[in-house]
Amino acid sequence: MVRPAQAARPGLALAIIVTCQLMLMLDATVMNVALPRIRADLGFSTTGLAWVLNAYTLVFGGLLLLGGRAGDLFGRRKLFLGGVALFTAASLFGALADSAGWLVLARVLQGLGAAAAGPNTLALITSTFTEARDRVKALSVFSGVASAGFAIGLIVGGLLTESLSWRAVLFINLPFGVAILALAPRFIREPARHPARLDLPGALTATAGVASLVYGFIRAASAGWSDTRALLALALGVALLVVFVLVEVRTREPLMPLRLFADRNRAAGYVNFFLGPMAMMSAFFFLTQFLQEVSGYGSLVTGFAFLPLAAALFTVSRLIPRWLPAHGPKPFAIAGTVLMALGIVWLTLLTPSTGYVPGLLGPMIVLGVGGGLAFSPQNVVIMSTVRPADAGAAGGVLQTMQQVGSTLGLAVLVTVAGSASRSTAAAGGSPTDALVDGMTAAFAVAAVILALTVAVAASLRRLPSRSTAR
Repeated sequence: MVRPAQAARPGLALAIIVTCQLMLMLDATVMNVALPRIRADLGFSTTGLAWVLNAYTLVFGGLLLLGGRAGDLFGRRKLFLGGVALFTAASLFGALADSAGWLVLARVLQGLGAAAAGPNTLALITSTFTEARDRVKALSVFSGVASAGFAIGLIVGGLLTESLSWRAVLFINLPFGVAILALAPRFIREPARHPARLDLPGALTATAGVASLVYGFIRAASAGWSDTRALLALALGVALLVVFVLVEVRTREPLMPLRLFADRNRAAGYVNFFLGPMAMMSAFFFLTQFLQEVSGYGSLVTGFAFLPLAAALFTVSRLIPRWLPAHGPKPFAIAGTVLMALGIVWLTLLTPSTGYVPGLLGPMIVLGVGGGLAFSPQNVVIMSTVRPADAGAAGGVLQTMQQVGSTLGLAVLVTVAGSASRSTAAAGGSPTDALVDGMTAAFAVAAVILALTVAVAASLRRLPSRSTAR
């Protein structure tokens, strides 16, 4: 029997919610440093190993919109708890895997659970914290934890893989999942439901469209942009999303209310949650390779090498609530996107002889500070003015933008890196030179993407002193 939530512990409710979000974000990167041992243990092929990561990304990204809207209609806490339960059970299932297919299936189930829980974390924050100042603080904490989760995943993955086993990166989810399931019914209130009919045509076209795009990007990253299957998947994804928009315009109870994009600031926030992760994920991906394959670091040291980035990002995110009421989101969003761009430009100077200090430590800190300044205010911009009935949908759109942006960016930048590496190799460069030249070429393209985020941040308008739902 579920106990009623206790009213006077919003801080504990926030801790439960951000713990869930951290768990979901960790699983986007925690498996990276464990992949070599997973391949050796379960007999994955080189190409099949990518599906340990892609199976989670594909399902998570494809079902986020549906998970967000379903929470609005059927109960956000109910979807949150159901998603956490499935994610936790799937983690145990994956930790016990004795074959490649078993582990990939577990990652699919984790993606299903994450798609149900993820969008409703943001919605639960907006319903738990109703005062503008408290909501800004809560959203800033959430943003810092969510953004730092990518780097923390590398640290945790390296620590657990080196000291225990790759299975530990899945087992670690169990105590957190069980704790969330035990505490959430007591300390997180179930917000008012908004009875309505689920937009099934929208759900089908959105889910299939996003999943097709994510698959196309993943395929292009491994097979190249001339691959027929990748191009067909991308074309199908675009076509399905066009149909989805047409469905949403005509339906009375849309899966993704297009009014979410009517507010200029919110629309700009969504765009930057698409563009920012496109570039930032390349930093995690390529720097992990540089540290391990060029600098010769082990998985544990590689993970801890990202600690300054994670610490800078989280620290700045925690300070944002103190500064935001007086200055508004625009100056922080501009400063943050400029710093992220400068950090990525700094990384274009990498050479095979670049050391950790200052060649890597410097840009990592700049990226961390920039990410904390840029993403926290835009998270607040998106969620602080949304109508209660659309909170789940707004959270679903935000995380869909982030997930698809990350996947698209990585696919594009891996392709750029591969082309540059082949050119260097054809000119007689060493394998290490070719690898680093590919990385710096990818960072140069990422810098162009981040220049666009600066322009979008500059378009923000000042929020009123007390945000109200639109």
